[in-house]
Amino acid sequence: MAVVMGVLIISFGIWGIADIFRGFGQSSLAKIGRTEISADQFRQIYNDRLQQIGRQFGRPLTPDQARAFGVDRQVLQQTLAEAAMDEEARRMGLNQSDAEVLRQIYNDPNFKGLNGQFDPQRFQAVIRNAGYTEGRYIQEQRRVGLRRQIAGTISSGIEPSKPLIEALTRFQNEQRSIDYITLGAAQAGTIDPPSPETLAAYFEDHKVQFRAPEYRKISFVAVTPEEIGKWTTVSDEDAKKIFEQRKDRLSSPEKREVSQIVFPNAGEAQAARARITSGTPFDDIAKERNLNLADVNLGLVAKSAILDPAVGDAAFELPSGEVSQPVQGRFGVALVKVGKVEPGVTPSYESLAQQVKTEIATERARNKVAELRDKMEDERGGGASVVESAQKLGLTPVTIDAVDRSGRLPNGQPAANIPRGLDVVSPAFSSDVGVDNDPIQFNGGWVWYEVAGITPSRERPLEEVRDQVEAKWREDQISAKLRTKATELVQKLDGGGKLADEAAALGVKVETAANFRRDATPPGVPAAAITAAFRTPKDSDGQTPAAGGSQWVVFRVTDVTLPQVDFASNEVKQLQEALRRSLSDEQVAQYVTKIESDIGVTVNQAAFAQVTGANN
Repeated sequence: MAVVMGVLIISFGIWGIADIFRGFGQSSLAKIGRTEISADQFRQIYNDRLQQIGRQFGRPLTPDQARAFGVDRQVLQQTLAEAAMDEEARRMGLNQSDAEVLRQIYNDPNFKGLNGQFDPQRFQAVIRNAGYTEGRYIQEQRRVGLRRQIAGTISSGIEPSKPLIEALTRFQNEQRSIDYITLGAAQAGTIDPPSPETLAAYFEDHKVQFRAPEYRKISFVAVTPEEIGKWTTVSDEDAKKIFEQRKDRLSSPEKREVSQIVFPNAGEAQAARARITSGTPFDDIAKERNLNLADVNLGLVAKSAILDPAVGDAAFELPSGEVSQPVQGRFGVALVKVGKVEPGVTPSYESLAQQVKTEIATERARNKVAELRDKMEDERGGGASVVESAQKLGLTPVTIDAVDRSGRLPNGQPAANIPRGLDVVSPAFSSDVGVDNDPIQFNGGWVWYEVAGITPSRERPLEEVRDQVEAKWREDQISAKLRTKATELVQKLDGGGKLADEAAALGVKVETAANFRRDATPPGVPAAAITAAFRTPKDSDGQTPAAGGSQWVVFRVTDVTLPQVDFASNEVKQLQEALRRSLSDEQVAQYVTKIESDIGVTVNQAAFAQVTGANN
């Protein structure tokens, strides 16, 4: 999990977080230059990020886990970095044209319909469900574009050195082999039950491990297109109407292979056409004018893809193989030639019926989500609780009577009625009873939640957790005995003993793991043994705990293979590209740090701790 978290954290770019600057003068969590970030704004950003990570893991990430992995600091640093880049763009007077912003939006696959083209209705539905107006979304994309421009300029031309590539390639591809044995409870010997005095003393020393966690009673209701779409049925009558309305954009237009030569005047164009009709090849005329094929051949294109309307009209009126009369276009007088013609295709309703119905159901679900969102907000604004609001609107709220920070019930089992990927527990532990919380964005929809009650953490008496305490005491005893036995074994092996002889005496089997790398654990081999093996020289012995200390591995490194570095291989090229990105990110990070130093950054640590749950 730590490795995955590392990848996720590194992948946090400094562009593309939600629009965080929606007002000033609120309760401030941070300030950079002229920009203030309120506690509520950062809470929404932070909870959204935990939701994203939770969906990738398939289970929620608790506040404690998030802080352990440094997600709280990473999100704060990313938010401040974006604000710094925006401040720098303003200082430099940079801007991005509407045309460029629109080009990026038109090319965004999230906004394309069934035919692969930009769909305005889908665009409006997607940004609305994400909480954006069109104007605010465009402004956000303009900021993202400017950040990318600055970052691209700062990091251009960076290349990793050859020695760095060689060192990392050898580190990644070094292979080792070991012989090893695994010691378990059987090798620890007999563990007599603890006396009452021993158990009581152990409990006193480890009391914090058996403390009852804080529990919260949480109510929530989720409204997402996926859920609504399940009960949204679309009739053939409705689907056919939409199909007819959208037939043009669902169809594949006629395409033609078009070539053109542009002349400065009609006389030269007419003379060239006369030579072509007399037998001079079209391409020879182009070569005489020092034009290459890329200048002449427009490719197999639809009429809408030809920038000059006059050239497009001429090309789509000509028979295949013909050359047009001189055409007055935007860039001069052109001769147009048509090669292959690919007829357009109009699909039947039957071939696209299911796709059309799915799209309609999705659009209706999105609209329903937006409608329910407004109604829920109206109900909440009128003072109704989440449960009352949901029931009034015919929605089914979920209430969990007691759940801890890790999402577990008092019986230790995960709460089963929380949708996969939804983390409603973390924000609930950052809130309080009676607080009107902002809804959480989830799967294209929204989740409203409230804290209905809090059961404080408490110390449990020994009588309540005696079985757990005794089990943990026994685990510790086994681990301690295995550590001692493993240490003795390594000493014997270092003194000339044979691993096979020691294994036979202990009743365990010698196993072999051959030619493994740091990042590829062989099946059945404890990961800790792999890590320890790469810290141990060849023909030397080592030991390491496994399975939380309930097992111990004793091993001998039998072989070490250092690879040759092939700079032409795909693996090395991929590493080179990854290093280039990493160095570029580091360069941009240093630049952002300099900006922050110049314009000043302040963080309200108390507000930050409250939002991330560090003071709970």
